[in-house]
Amino acid sequence: MLSYEAIQAFVFQEARALDERRWNDWLSFYADDVEFWMPSWDDDDTLTDDPHSQVSLIYYANKQGLEDRVFRIETDRSSATIPDTRHCHLITNLEVLAQDETSAKVRFNWATHSFRYDILDTYFGYSEYTIDTSGEKPLIKKKYVVLKNDYIHHVLDIYHI
Repeated sequence: MLSYEAIQAFVFQEARALDERRWNDWLSFYADDVEFWMPSWDDDDTLTDDPHSQVSLIYYANKQGLEDRVFRIETDRSSATIPDTRHCHLITNLEVLAQDETSAKVRFNWATHSFRYDILDTYFGYSEYTIDTSGEKPLIKKKYVVLKNDYIHHVLDIYHI
């Protein structure tokens, strides 16, 4: 089992790879069969609960979707990233919700500051990760992200959360 400090370092390192735009390093934190999901809020102010039949803000069923997103970012085929967006993740209140010999489920709060078009935006919410700890290095198997301020002024992308 990973120590709390090792789990914390893993989460911090993933965020830093994203902030530093080290896209391939960031992708290396994810298992091939990762589910990456950010549900949306419905009209009753509750989160959608099925990415296959309801609207999601972001949903990738596996790592291939993340790789495609990174490819578009790196090759300037993404209007959401032109001009470049500067961003910084702040992570707090990391909790290990469950852990056994092969996995850990963690939850943490986050805030991301983003600068584009001379405008500073702040996004905030919480994330829950299921981390596979059975291999030589930990891998994220499930990333569930709740964006608390879902009224956004710009296009939302993977680096905002």
